[in-house]
Amino acid sequence: MPLKLKEAFSSLSKKLGDVLSKKELTEDDIDEVFDEVQVTLLEGDVAYEVVEMLRDILKKELSGLKVSRFSRAEKEVKEKITDSIKRLLMRGVMGSDIIQAIKESPKPYIIVFMGVNGVGKTTTIAKVAYLLLKNRLKSVIVAADTFRAGAQEQLEIHARNLSLPFIKGKYGADPAAVAKDGVIHAERKGYPVVLIDTAGRMHTDRNLMEEIRKVVRVVKPNLKLLVLDALTGNDAILQARWFDKAVGVDAVILTKLDADAKGGSALSIILTIGKPIMFVGVGQEYDDLVPYEPSEILNKLLGE
Repeated sequence: MPLKLKEAFSSLSKKLGDVLSKKELTEDDIDEVFDEVQVTLLEGDVAYEVVEMLRDILKKELSGLKVSRFSRAEKEVKEKITDSIKRLLMRGVMGSDIIQAIKESPKPYIIVFMGVNGVGKTTTIAKVAYLLLKNRLKSVIVAADTFRAGAQEQLEIHARNLSLPFIKGKYGADPAAVAKDGVIHAERKGYPVVLIDTAGRMHTDRNLMEEIRKVVRVVKPNLKLLVLDALTGNDAILQARWFDKAVGVDAVILTKLDADAKGGSALSIILTIGKPIMFVGVGQEYDDLVPYEPSEILNKLLGE
């Protein structure tokens, strides 16, 4: 349970409810209370721009509100805060079902995975492959990260575990050529999906971005997925913006949501990246990848 966040929103509800039980809420009242709980929100890993976003939305929702009794006032405020956050979280909902999209698309359906080292990209690719298998869709897994020691081996172990074909190149080989080999293999053998891993050196590495851009130009993916770590907060937001500017991002998979103790990092990422969230990772097993669901995120964040 992300206690810091729960504590902050509980305090916000109580303080605003106290004011509301005595008089009509004004924008100044909301500002004053928000200033008091802002530190707790920031300590809960909520990004400053998200704190200001919540402040502005609650001003619109709560200004002019009148309730006479304290118990009702606090309940009313809490409901408004919960509804406001849920509406914000709804921005991250994907507009389409990926399984259905793959089944209806010309084959093979090509997905390129991007993300810096350490975010859980390799495991996430295996989880997606497993999910597709459960829906009778076999993937070709392609290791187009030809530079990081061990990257290919890790992915190959997952492919073997899932009994799926695995395509790799020699270390130092052209990643775009390896990716194209994977697509050709899928076309020849009739596999419906190709999952392509890419290198994950720091997102500020210009050579890396050019490398990924070349992979995208050569294989023309149906989907470019960015994998982000829910624990990294502001850094994940910077990564999302950088990758989107350099390569273009269609959707996000947010990993390690189960380990986000304070809760604010996930909330900040979801509200600021401006991209739909396809899945969230909630553990290390192949089954621990679930569709992004605002109600579930809200339950984790606020313990409703």
